Amino acid sequence: MNRIVSPIPTGLSAALCALAILALNSGGQSVAPGKSAVKPINIVVAADGSGQFTNVQAAIMSVPSGTRTNPVVIHLKPGTYKELIYVQREKRFFHLVGEDPEKTILTCDLYANIKGSDGKPIGTFHTPSTTIDADDFTAENITFENSAGAVGQALAVRVDGDRAVFRNCRFLGWQDTILLNRGRQYFENCYIAGHVDFIFGAATAWFEKCHIQCLGDGYITAASTPVDQPFGFVFSYCKITGDPPEARTYLGRPWRIYASTIFLNTEMSEVVRPEGWNDWKKPETHQTARYAEFNSAGSGGSPKQRVDWAKQLTKAEAAAITPGKVLGGADGWNPNDR
Repeated sequence: MNRIVSPIPTGLSAALCALAILALNSGGQSVAPGKSAVKPINIVVAADGSGQFTNVQAAIMSVPSGTRTNPVVIHLKPGTYKELIYVQREKRFFHLVGEDPEKTILTCDLYANIKGSDGKPIGTFHTPSTTIDADDFTAENITFENSAGAVGQALAVRVDGDRAVFRNCRFLGWQDTILLNRGRQYFENCYIAGHVDFIFGAATAWFEKCHIQCLGDGYITAASTPVDQPFGFVFSYCKITGDPPEARTYLGRPWRIYASTIFLNTEMSEVVRPEGWNDWKKPETHQTARYAEFNSAGSGGSPKQRVDWAKQLTKAEAAAITPGKVLGGADGWNPNDR
């Protein structure tokens, strides 16, 4: 998957980054934090000029940080915002809130083989349309997209922050749509589309009632869970669909050998291959990867032909896997506390 971390390139073509540069030069006025300890800081972004800002990055840059009791709420009016979004580490407690995920779209079109100023490909990690480094980030009713298409690795979103929540959002891409690099994340009622390894990374993430749409012959997950981390990706009451015969998918393959991925009570259409899981030509993962299912349903959910190195959980084992246990950590985080 050619995942090599290197410094973010500079000097990319104006055609690719002009809109991202505009985000840092908006004529919108700055919004100062309110004095109240209980009222959120509200900012409106509207592409038609009816808000305080016309692009999202300028709104993000206008406030240094929120707090748990006084978050920064950036309301996004319907529109397609073609820009590179970066929520830096210091900007905790930022909420991006749209009105309709199908009409509120954050998009860009970088991909791994685009050449940087040094003449070399920029690589997978420098392609996200949206990058979230801050902890305690929330997004609702928004589409996160990489529109580069079938050109290799091209991230819609990269998350490095802890305690990130996404509700009623869409994630559109082809290869490597979502990189959950570290921390804990919670997704609820989201739509995630892709082809190859389109949910990947080392984070711990819970997906509740999400719709996974497979666009081709590929793999849904590529977890790189550390050996000492008890959980990687958990899908609960989700749905997996696609358009056969073009779409045929494995539930996952191990980017790193201790990959952890679990599907609970998930409806799987015929696009899911009978064997379920792939070892990425790493036979040692038969002893190390932590792949499991419970109560998979649908024509792609039968356990009869699953690989023998993946586990079918008992009812008691599945019942013990809860959002609190998976995401709680040392701080007892509950993503449903609002």
